[in-house]
Amino acid sequence: MCAVNVASDGGFSCADRGTPFPFGPSSTLGKFVEPLAVARPGTRGAADRSAGHSRAVDLSLTHAQLELRARARAYVVDVLQPLEVAFERAGGRLPAETRDQLKRAAIAAGLHGGSFPRELGGQGWTVLEQVIVHEQLGQATGGLWSFIPGAYNALIHADADQRRRYLEPSLRGERFGGYAITEPNAGSDARTLEARAVRDPSTGDYVLNGEKWFVTGPPDETDFMIFHCLVGGDDAGPGGREAQPTLFLVDYDLPGVTMKHDPDYTHTFADRHPQFVLEDVRVPASAILGGIGRADELTNEWFVEERIHIGARCAGAMERLLTLGVEWATNRVQFGQRIYDFQGVSFPLADSAADAAAARLLTREAAALADAGADPKVVHAKASLAKLFASEAAWRCADRVVQVFGGRGYMREFPAERYLRELRVDRIWEGTSEIQRLIVARALEKRGVERVVG
Repeated sequence: MCAVNVASDGGFSCADRGTPFPFGPSSTLGKFVEPLAVARPGTRGAADRSAGHSRAVDLSLTHAQLELRARARAYVVDVLQPLEVAFERAGGRLPAETRDQLKRAAIAAGLHGGSFPRELGGQGWTVLEQVIVHEQLGQATGGLWSFIPGAYNALIHADADQRRRYLEPSLRGERFGGYAITEPNAGSDARTLEARAVRDPSTGDYVLNGEKWFVTGPPDETDFMIFHCLVGGDDAGPGGREAQPTLFLVDYDLPGVTMKHDPDYTHTFADRHPQFVLEDVRVPASAILGGIGRADELTNEWFVEERIHIGARCAGAMERLLTLGVEWATNRVQFGQRIYDFQGVSFPLADSAADAAAARLLTREAAALADAGADPKVVHAKASLAKLFASEAAWRCADRVVQVFGGRGYMREFPAERYLRELRVDRIWEGTSEIQRLIVARALEKRGVERVVG
């Protein structure tokens, strides 16, 4: 078990059995920031208005971006990875003290609240910088990065009181929120949502009712949800009012909020995905997040960001899997030679290397377009491309590396086995691969092939 020490100067170290491993020149951080490794500062090209994205492609990272990547890598390698096996054996649970250590270490490393502006307590990262960090987070199994303090990007639309109650404590690691969209009868087709909010004219409060599935968040930490539901509407026909999709901030301890079921899933993950029932839950009008009727818009913003993050984490997972697979295959000797010299072993790894490189480029391109202010619909399509390709490729990579390790690859103490179980869900959550294909197909027709693939 890794104990995290936070120094007074803001630095932090990981101590194992009393032996400190400071993030100094000899540590992981030191290894990844070297004078010869500093690329020239990146520059942005002029916007191509006809194509909706930048003409120039600069793949270099600035010194600041390299340093950010190094901090994220150090946190993953020195803080998260040492906990992986114990976390797996404990069924996905960590003691409160260890969870607090992970949060403090992330804050000390400047990894908390990455996408939020500095004035709100975040880091003010660009989307590309978020990708650079998530590429490293993907190199930890168990979703242990979930303990890094942060919040769903919908909270950028919070008013001052909501920021004080929800966003600011979330960025300090004091609160965690879940996003409640999916329902028993509404998955990919969000138009069939049944959850409702009805305004009580006598008090101005709203009464919420509905059942939500897969409300993701760390157990023992998550204490509120962003509840996606419909406000108003009737069955009066063509002249009737249309229901307005709206987000509400709902604390778990409110009367009428019940966790119905907390099922186990294929992966052993820091997040759980329980099911909730809200029955006549009263909230004030001040619980509305972003305004009435904006839920679809704000949720879509989250989907685009999260799909880019998933693409980045999948690219990072493939990097670690390939590193482990190549190291094993080049040292394992059978039939008098390295198993890497058998094409049946090395060629699948080569295929996954091509996949990993392509996934990284697709994801970084989507991020760069978002940062450049490209057409949001093109960015949406690019995010779907990145998630689709990266998630499908990452699971193939895990399957191939399990095969390279043979029987060892099927043991839970080996990362490849854990990745095989964990990466499967990336083809499902935040929009299935089939939904991503639908988004891309529609974009090809409406935006044009050149803008989607160019």
